[in-house]
Amino acid sequence: AFAAAAAVPAAALPGVRHPAPAIRLVVLDVGGTIVEDRGDVPETLRSALGHHGVDSTPEQIKQWRGASKREIVRHFVDRQSLPPGVDRDQLTAAIYDEFTANLIAIYRSVPPIAGAEDAIRQLRQSGVLLATTTGFDRAITTSIFRRLGWEQYFAATICSDDVAQGRPSPYMLFHAMESARVASVAEVMAVGDTPLDLQAGTNAGLRAVVGVLSGASTAEVLRREPHTHILPSVASLPALLRR
Repeated sequence: AFAAAAAVPAAALPGVRHPAPAIRLVVLDVGGTIVEDRGDVPETLRSALGHHGVDSTPEQIKQWRGASKREIVRHFVDRQSLPPGVDRDQLTAAIYDEFTANLIAIYRSVPPIAGAEDAIRQLRQSGVLLATTTGFDRAITTSIFRRLGWEQYFAATICSDDVAQGRPSPYMLFHAMESARVASVAEVMAVGDTPLDLQAGTNAGLRAVVGVLSGASTAEVLRREPHTHILPSVASLPALLRR
């Protein structure tokens, strides 16, 4: 009888509880989470759209914070009445190319969030894997990380053009897990500054979904979304993981 009982996995025995596994992977948003958000992205988007005759308002764009920037452009192009003969695909590409070039130029001078680099170093020194996900494409993301010298810190940098659907879909997070070779969502934390960041983490079923107040959203806005923690900024992450 003892041998039979011993062969049953502990997880299958009623009343047996196991401590939650440690967080192995922290997936960070970029703009507003580890790099300052000065409002450049929505304003640059609106400028590029307007330059090509596509209407948008700051409030409309604000609702898309954290989403794929290419998807945002396509959304506004699709809802615009266009003259006969105008190709929506070509118009979307032209607007997006202008937005990308202008944003790369702007981000040459945008600093990191205060305390972000120190937090990133502490997490890596403690053995935690790091990745990023972002609504920026590869060209914009690479320009930011090369300037800051941050490429060495991350097991993966997943961009909006790496997936078919951006946030709030969870696919960028799953790509980050795959690249970091972390199989269990119980070992992953996602961190971001927008409702879409928190929605993506929730849709992925991650162990921890953390909102930060260093970017686009207030505490009131973020608390409306499912989350596990709200922090002032990523500077508080090492202390959170130690707890």
